[in-house]
Amino acid sequence: MKILIVDDDELIVKLMEKNLALDGYQTLTAYDGEEAVEMVHQHVPDLVILDIMMPKKDGFQVCREIRETGIPIIMLTAKTGIYDKLAGLELGADDYIIKPFDSRELSARVKALFRRLKPRPVAGETGPGLQVFEDSRRVIYQGEEIRLTPKEYDLLLLLRKNPERVFGREQLLDRVWGYDFFGDTRTVDIHVQRLRKKVSQLGEEIETVFGIGYRYREKKP
Repeated sequence: MKILIVDDDELIVKLMEKNLALDGYQTLTAYDGEEAVEMVHQHVPDLVILDIMMPKKDGFQVCREIRETGIPIIMLTAKTGIYDKLAGLELGADDYIIKPFDSRELSARVKALFRRLKPRPVAGETGPGLQVFEDSRRVIYQGEEIRLTPKEYDLLLLLRKNPERVFGREQLLDRVWGYDFFGDTRTVDIHVQRLRKKVSQLGEEIETVFGIGYRYREKKP
């Protein structure tokens, strides 16, 4: 697995490089936002660990530019305000770590994220013009690929495999993000809103069940 570390603090970068290497990961580094975007397109890493406060382009700008690649992103920030956490998640980040952090937390977060993204056994699911392939985590509609972030894909697959079943927000948080994710249910709402925009044109929808959560329903012809 190849991880791109993006931070303008050289000491932090070196520490993360060392810790991730001990876990067997290959690392790449970038020290500003512009370099980060170039590295993503040139090397296509398996994960980006992205600081928010950086020169040239901040982490939010970088996240906005690379999110359509589908590469998972862990935001790294010294800010603890809920606004910064939600802003990163709204832009497509999969998780966040708050500075200062313990090397064991970094290792655990990275491992947990890769576990959630591990490809499932080969199985294709076909709907009206929509195909979901679990081996490659691809969604195809009328021959064109629909670009989803890892969390959007996981939500779609879970809901679509359980049509008409109502999932509470806490259930979705646990099933998709895992018990070790330290976010709140607003995270689920943000991702469902983004997913709705991408799949609404397919004749299917994710319906809000007021006061409970969400369910997947197909529109009737």
